[in-house]
Amino acid sequence: MKENNLKKTAKELSASSSANKMRQIKVEKIVLNIGTNGDPERMKKAAMLLKNISHKKVVETHSKKRLAAWKIRIGLPIGVKVTLRGKEAEALLKRLLVAVENKVKPTSFTENGFSFGVPEYIDIPEVRYDPKIGIIGLEASVSLMRAGYRVRKRRLFKSKISKNHIITKEEAAKFAETKLDIKLEERRIL
Repeated sequence: MKENNLKKTAKELSASSSANKMRQIKVEKIVLNIGTNGDPERMKKAAMLLKNISHKKVVETHSKKRLAAWKIRIGLPIGVKVTLRGKEAEALLKRLLVAVENKVKPTSFTENGFSFGVPEYIDIPEVRYDPKIGIIGLEASVSLMRAGYRVRKRRLFKSKISKNHIITKEEAAKFAETKLDIKLEERRIL
């Protein structure tokens, strides 16, 4: 039995590691965000839009810093966001990617995820134009995870995730290309 295990080639080992459930990448959550720069009227419109798109409760975001040039003070509501997880997140992600024609810039990928912007919400399938809202764009941030990521977020006995288990930019881009059918945009040379 031990001899058989020792005779495995590197190719067989790499094939078995790709079937490892702990190495599989999944979508953890999607956060939809609209920044309004503190304008109360735009806040209401943005909240209505995110509620129409996600069918979930919308949360206001508040500033954490004071920026005198932009007339922003600490605690001022400056945007709205909504977080989706599970199958709802995956279904919405497919619709959002259709809105951007399944194209994402390679620079949008980061460790453990990627983000992209939707310039006009009317490009999203199943979302109709609302004259009360007007034309607004939104940002989508996708967080990716592997099994075992809970150890860094749990309340008791928190632990670090080893470097070889963290999702790199390249792995995130490869996951997006294979599982989500995203095309990476080519760099434009000016």
